[in-house]
Amino acid sequence: MTPRSTARRWSRVAVPAVVTGVLLTLATGPAVAVPATAAEAAAAVTQTAQQVEVLSEQVNDAELAVADQQALVATADTAVQVADAAVSQLQPQVDAIVRSGFVDGVPSGLETVLTSGSADEMLDRVSTISQLTDHTDAVLGEVAAARQVAADARAAAAAAQSAADAALADLQAQQDQLNSQLARYQADFALLSAVEQAAVTRTAVGPEVDADATAAAAAAAPAAAPTEAAAIAVQTGLAQVGKPYVVGGAGPGGFDCSGLTQFAYAAAGLSLPHSSRTQSGMGAPVARQDLQPGDLVYYYSPVSHIGLYIGNGQMVHASVSSRPVAVTSVDMPGYAGARRPTA
Repeated sequence: MTPRSTARRWSRVAVPAVVTGVLLTLATGPAVAVPATAAEAAAAVTQTAQQVEVLSEQVNDAELAVADQQALVATADTAVQVADAAVSQLQPQVDAIVRSGFVDGVPSGLETVLTSGSADEMLDRVSTISQLTDHTDAVLGEVAAARQVAADARAAAAAAQSAADAALADLQAQQDQLNSQLARYQADFALLSAVEQAAVTRTAVGPEVDADATAAAAAAAPAAAPTEAAAIAVQTGLAQVGKPYVVGGAGPGGFDCSGLTQFAYAAAGLSLPHSSRTQSGMGAPVARQDLQPGDLVYYYSPVSHIGLYIGNGQMVHASVSSRPVAVTSVDMPGYAGARRPTA
């Protein structure tokens, strides 16, 4: 899996758009007061970190939309090439009509009779002219229609891509604003004691589990994964514990939540989109009591966080900014459901 750097993520931006209406509350809401106490600072950091993750996942969705629009443009270009090829194939037939002398249209019935040497020749000429005319008209009509469809498709795809790029540009501005807020609040958060910091982290994403102990227990008595792919995904996910949370990260050096699950399943040969919202709609739904290792567990409404269930009520996930990939309880706040990916 090729990692996406933050710089690369913002390289395809342009003008205003589609996804922005949902996000304006983050950019235009009331200014947040500077925290006055340690507790307020901790709460502010937690809230802003979660906002960064929400926005990061929305950016992931916008990038998928851009990729879809680029695919539409490629399809439209192919349609134009096919139409041009059809015109080229028709050209010899058009040339033959020109050489036959019927440049100004099909001769009248009387002209055909008068210029024919015999009844058989007349019938042959009438039949030939009719066939050439019908075939030429049909092919030219088909080509004209195909070229119009291709042109319309290209125009629609280009407009949609421009809109998606514009949304991405707007999201970038909001991402920058939230990262700026996060940096300020983290300075306040650093003033908290270790006990207070741990309490805030538990509130946000649940207590961290000793990953080494978890891996050892899993090796000694592994929870049964429903498929080989699920088992590989769990092993791959656990191998990333301790790596940093990176906005837009898809590994191997750092991850956001959907980047981690995408990376884990890529190792098993299963392609997942880099989007928690899209991943939460893939595969078969699974009830909380029926979770098995490899299941995707997702959070909040709309979905903005996702993790990989590893068994025994635990998951591995890239949780929030400033906290590395970790193993925690699956029952963190905001649990919304689970899905079992299928090949």
